[in-house]
Amino acid sequence: MADAPLGRPRRTVRLRSVGDGELRLHHRVVHGYRRAYRMAGEGPALVLIHGIGDSSATWAELIPDLARTHTVIAPDLLGHGASDKPRADYSVAAYANGVRDLLATLDIESATLVGHSLGGGVAMQFAYQYPERTERLVLVSAGGVGGEVNPVLRAVSLPGAHLLLSALRLPGMRLQVGLFARLMSLLDTDLGQDAPELLTLVDALPDTTSRSAFIRTLRAVVDWRGQAVTMLDRCYLTEGMPTMLLWGDRDSVVPVRHAHGAHRAMPGSRLEVFEGAGHFPFHSDPARFLALVEEFTTTTAPADWSREHWRELLRAGRSGTSVGRPDTPQNRAVERDLREASERSAT
Repeated sequence: MADAPLGRPRRTVRLRSVGDGELRLHHRVVHGYRRAYRMAGEGPALVLIHGIGDSSATWAELIPDLARTHTVIAPDLLGHGASDKPRADYSVAAYANGVRDLLATLDIESATLVGHSLGGGVAMQFAYQYPERTERLVLVSAGGVGGEVNPVLRAVSLPGAHLLLSALRLPGMRLQVGLFARLMSLLDTDLGQDAPELLTLVDALPDTTSRSAFIRTLRAVVDWRGQAVTMLDRCYLTEGMPTMLLWGDRDSVVPVRHAHGAHRAMPGSRLEVFEGAGHFPFHSDPARFLALVEEFTTTTAPADWSREHWRELLRAGRSGTSVGRPDTPQNRAVERDLREASERSAT
């Protein structure tokens, strides 16, 4: 590994092996609901947050390497994986609260958050709600920074989605979907890059309870027009918080242009694009992903949050907008343009 840039801290790395027992699922009951999570390693806390329809299993092959230098916590979000799937609040803000409460039960005061897809939106929301508990952000093909999203997800947000998802469980449908995915892959389409992982998500919805939780989660963030929740209007608050964006340039779910927009909106952020990768760059090139996360956490200092700095950022507002500024016709026009780009915030 190359020397750390001047002025950046380098953490002393102490490698340790990770036993198979550490990678198994653990459970905690929080607010009466059973929540599953994986936890391994020692060192600074690193929280891995999966995307919609997925689970902590998506990180399983990466956890042993990350746990050599970190305490890794990978939860199954409520409604996902082996966690309970109640009729509950599946909003991004509620998920951020859930992550906070799970970490509290595990005696984790602060952490670097790594969020994929929906998990990226949850990580950003966590940083917004609890900046004092957020050391760094690593956003992987994250939702919540633009309006576009795959048309299939828009369709599933519509009435009748239960019937559509139930139909995928009919005899022969899995084979037909698999053949379509294979064709997309052979044709070298962007959707084909993500076909294996997307098929896994279909298999993760075996019953009515799982499908109901998936639809409730999706409708909290997506409607027929696209992504309906955004953090774009408050990305300026990440100033002073080390932030890295990791994206595949052939992402069929959240286009890579969202990464460039978020990079511009987040002061001091770092963008790394994985050529030829789709929506799961940490699966396409795990070695590069691991190297980037290790280098990033080693060569950056945790965010130093203060109430005074937060107040100053809010008063100044985002550069080029009227947030926190006098109510003038010109500022109102700028504000209107921003609202058209990102209509609703995550709170």
